[in-house]
Amino acid sequence: MLYAILCYHSEEVVTGWTQEEDDAVMARLHGVHEKLARNGQLGPTARLHPTRSATTLLKSQDRVIDGPYAETKEQLLGFYVVDVADRDAAVAIARDLTKANPGGAYELRPISLFMPGDGLTQTAETA
Repeated sequence: MLYAILCYHSEEVVTGWTQEEDDAVMARLHGVHEKLARNGQLGPTARLHPTRSATTLLKSQDRVIDGPYAETKEQLLGFYVVDVADRDAAVAIARDLTKANPGGAYELRPISLFMPGDGLTQTAETA
C-alpha cells in the first residue's frame, strides 16, 4: 500500500536553523531513509523550496499568484512516498521521522500511483 507522508513545519523555524543544525537534522533523517531503502519501502522524497518561491494557480479564477495558496501556521516543506502494508506501518515510519526531525506534523494519506503510458494504476485498495 502506498502512502504519502507530507512534512509540515514552521518555515520560519526551519529556515532559521544554522547550517550545522540543518546538517544534523538531515543526517538523522538519512538514517531513517537508509533503513526504508534497505527494506524496499522508500519511494520518491523531496524537500521543497521555501513558500516565497511558490506559485499558485487559482483554478476557479484561472489566476496565477505568487506564493502558496494556503495560509497556515505551518507550511508543507516536503514529502515521502512509502510502500507499506497498512496505515499502522506508515504511522510507525512517521514516528521514526519525528525522532529525527521533531516539531511540526506529518500528514499521512493513501495515494494512487498512475504511470501514464504503462497501464499501471495502483491505489490503497488494490495494492
